[in-house]
Amino acid sequence: MDNSYFCRDQLKVLAAGFGVMLDETALDRFAVYAQKLVDWNEKINLTAITDPEGITVKHFADSLAVFQYADIPQNAKVIDVGTGAGFPGVALLIARPDLKLTLLDSTKKKLTVIEDILSALGLQAETLHARAEEAAKRAEYREQFDFATARAVANLRELSEYCLPFVRKGGRFISMKSAKTDEEIDGAKKAIAVLGGKIEAVNAFSLADAGERTVIMMKKISQTSPKYPRPSAKIAKYPLA
Repeated sequence: MDNSYFCRDQLKVLAAGFGVMLDETALDRFAVYAQKLVDWNEKINLTAITDPEGITVKHFADSLAVFQYADIPQNAKVIDVGTGAGFPGVALLIARPDLKLTLLDSTKKKLTVIEDILSALGLQAETLHARAEEAAKRAEYREQFDFATARAVANLRELSEYCLPFVRKGGRFISMKSAKTDEEIDGAKKAIAVLGGKIEAVNAFSLADAGERTVIMMKKISQTSPKYPRPSAKIAKYPLA
């Protein structure tokens, strides 16, 4: 197994710190994932982070940090919104192949990459080519998931409108951020309430030498009104406030 694309021992240690014990099969899969990510990145712009330590810490370990803060039961239904190169969704699936995972992205080329990676890993997940605001209106996806995840740069207020409609009552939306978010969270609280959610916990931590990270946990406490999510242009122009 070619481990030159990521730092195997470092990932094992970092994951253990999050309560995730990676066996050799999982580590082998992360090795394949890293190599595929670098190879595909030469054809499609997936990520600016392609060095072994960067992939290990900023992509893989950062994704696995979810498990430190979320108690995800066996066979949970998870949707990764705007999955991009598969973070955090594919990384979560490597650690927990029991998850019923849907990987959503509006860019078909990225999902083609994801499908190739999943095939190489020998793992099963649904890939969904759609815009989040459109998929969340479809009965087979609306309020059908135990968890939604997003590792996105979008403002939490707008991101919540895209993601909370996928989450069933009693489920959770996990938003992963890379910087201090106090002001952003304060500005999103009213919108989150309108959408049927409530911030349950804000977990800040430092990730090796990669700086501060924040995992925001929202609980879905009531159904989302059918009028949400709105079209993306309206979400951008008239944010909930």
